[in-house]
Parts: sequence; C-alpha cells; structure tokens
Amino acid sequence: MQGTHDLDKRKLLSCLSHGAIFFSTTFLSIGVPIAITFISDDPVVKANAKESINFHFNIWFWGILILIPSLLTFGLLGWVLFPLGYAIHWGLTIWALAHCFTKPDEPFVYPFIFRLL
Repeated sequence: MQGTHDLDKRKLLSCLSHGAIFFSTTFLSIGVPIAITFISDDPVVKANAKESINFHFNIWFWGILILIPSLLTFGLLGWVLFPLGYAIHWGLTIWALAHCFTKPDEPFVYPFIFRLL
C-alpha cells in the first residue's frame, strides 16, 4: 500500500492528524486533520485524517453526555467522569500515535467509535 509515497511525510502527517486533539478539545484542533485531508494525496494519510475527524466528533459527543449528569449533580459526578474520559481520550490518542510510528503503511482505526465520515 505504500507505493511511491514518502514514509517520513506519511508518519508526520498521520501523527499530526491524530495528535491535533492534544492542541485543544475545541473546534480549533479539528482544523488540522481537515486541512491534511485536502492537502495530502496519500491514501493512508487521508484515512488517518478521516479517522481523526471521526474521533473528534466522538470526543465532543461523549463530553456533552458527561457534562449533562455532571451539571445535574452540581459537579459531583464530573469529578469521576471527566478524569476517566480524559484518560480514555488520551490513551486512545497515544495508541494511535504509536501505531502511526510503528506501522505507517496501515491507517489506525479507533475502537468503539461512531464514524460519520
């Protein structure tokens, strides 16, 4: 699947796509994988960017679902759910980055997420 695509460029762009979630969990960080989708012609990089965009959507969705019971319990439930959510979110992102470094010829697929794209 590698073809004529530069392996270092593939690693860099794939890791940027997945690592953009560390910039912030706001709408700013989704711009990186969206831009990479448009500027790259590498199919593996495009697949990684698309998966990263789907992961962003899932993070926002689950963040809202965690926020609602937290507000209803005056923040008490948030002390448990938000750290757990961030641990899962960061753990999956670190796993994706490790995958992009060790297996750059295959796109990473996050487990247990909804895919809109």
